[in-house]
Amino acid sequence: MSKVVKIKKGLNIPLKGEAPKELRDMPETGRFAIKPPDFNGLDLKLKAKQDTEVKAGDVVMFDKKNNDIVLVAPVGGKVVDVNRGERRRILEVVIETSDPREVIKHQTKKLDEYTREEIVQLLLKSGLWPYIEMRPYGIVANPEDKPRDVFISSFESGPLAPDMDFAMADEKDDFFNGIKILSKLTDGEVFLGLKAENPGFFEETQGVQKTYFSGPHPAGNVGIQIHHTKPLAKGEKVWTVHPQNVAMIGKLFEKGEVNFERVVALTGSHAPKRGYCKARVGNEMLPCLKQSDTNGKLRYISGNPLTGRQILRTGFLGFYDSQVTVIPEGDDYEFFGWAAPRFNQFSASKAYFSWLMPGKKYEISANLHGDQRAFVVTGEYEKVFPMDVMPVQLLKAIMIEDIDEMEQLGIFEVVEEDMALCEYVCTSKIEVQNILRKGIDLMIKETM
Repeated sequence: MSKVVKIKKGLNIPLKGEAPKELRDMPETGRFAIKPPDFNGLDLKLKAKQDTEVKAGDVVMFDKKNNDIVLVAPVGGKVVDVNRGERRRILEVVIETSDPREVIKHQTKKLDEYTREEIVQLLLKSGLWPYIEMRPYGIVANPEDKPRDVFISSFESGPLAPDMDFAMADEKDDFFNGIKILSKLTDGEVFLGLKAENPGFFEETQGVQKTYFSGPHPAGNVGIQIHHTKPLAKGEKVWTVHPQNVAMIGKLFEKGEVNFERVVALTGSHAPKRGYCKARVGNEMLPCLKQSDTNGKLRYISGNPLTGRQILRTGFLGFYDSQVTVIPEGDDYEFFGWAAPRFNQFSASKAYFSWLMPGKKYEISANLHGDQRAFVVTGEYEKVFPMDVMPVQLLKAIMIEDIDEMEQLGIFEVVEEDMALCEYVCTSKIEVQNILRKGIDLMIKETM
C-alpha cells in the first residue's frame, strides 16, 4: 500500500505570473551555452577552446577528477566565446550553430539486454550522466558508486512551478523507460514522490515505491521526500533525478537519441508572454524575452524565484532548469515605506494586512527590504522547514567551520533548495543558501 505524507511546515508564496497551460514553439536561436557553475562537485577543464568547431555530442569540458564525466555540445557549431569571471573561472562556453534542431544519435539495443556497466558507460559517453545527482551534498554522482536507492520527485512545488504532468505529456513512455534503466543502477529501490492532489500519469509508473505528498512548498523537493520516506544515515548515498531527465535517459536507451530538449515554463508577473515552450539546455533566452521591458528594472531568473540563478536578458537556460522567471528588480525606494500599511505586499509573518486576503496573488520583486543584520533566533525558520534538523544552529556551525557540529546537526540531509524558504523569511537577511553551499563544499573537501 502506498504511503501518504502530509507536509505541515512550509509556505506557498502567492506570486502573480503562473504559466497558462499552452505549449508553443520556441523562436529559433543560434546561440547555446554550457555554464560550469551549474555543476556542483565537478572540477571542470575546457577541451574545446575558443574558435573550435564542434559536432553535436562532442566533448566540450570534462571533470579533472574523473575524466569520464563530460559535458557535451548540445548542438554542432563553433565555440565563439569563453566567458570568465573572478580568478579566470569559466562561467559560460558559448556555441553558435546553424542547426539548432540537431539530434545526437547513439547505437542502442533492447532495454532488457543492458548490464549496469553498459548503462553507466552510455550515460557517461552521451553527456547525460551529470543529470544524476548524489545525496548527501547535491553534487553530480560518482559513476564508481552504487547508491542505496534512487529518488525521483514527479512534481515541483516552488513559486510558479511548472506542471510536470502537462510539460511531459508527450514523454510518458520515455519516462517509464527511464525508470527501467535507473532501477538497474541500484540494488535498492526506486522511490517516486507523487502529488497527492493530482499525481497525473506518473501514478501509472510500474516498478517503483510510490509515496504521495501533500502540503505547502517544499513538499515537491526531493530532499524533503527522502527525509520523510527513507532518511539518509551517515555514510549512505542515494541518487536523485528530475523527471524530465528521467525521460531524456529513457529516450536515449530506447531510441538512441539525445537532443537535450525539454518543455520550459516562462513565468513571472513581467514575463512578456507566459506559457510553456520547447527549449534546449543552454538555449539563449532572448527570443522569448525580447518583448520585455529593457529599462533595467527587471530580474531575469533561470529557475524559480527562490533558487534560480540571475541571468541577463540575453542569457542562457541552465542545465537543470525547467523554468524561467521574470519579476521586478525592486530597485525603487519608498519614502517612509516601513510605516506604510502595504496592502499590496505579501508577508509570511503577517506583518501586513495582506494576511486578511488569503486568496490574493502578489507582484513580488527582488528587493530585500533591508540589509544583513544580527543573526538572531526568531523561530521563523522552523515554521517553513519540515525536517528534523535545527536550521539556525546548523548555519552557525557552518559559519564557524565546525565540521563535527555540522555532521551532528544534519548537513548530510540538506541542500540549498531545502532551506530556500528559510532565506525568504529570514528577519536577519542572511544568505542562507550561499552559507549552506560553502558548508557543503567544506564537508566535501574534508570528508571525500
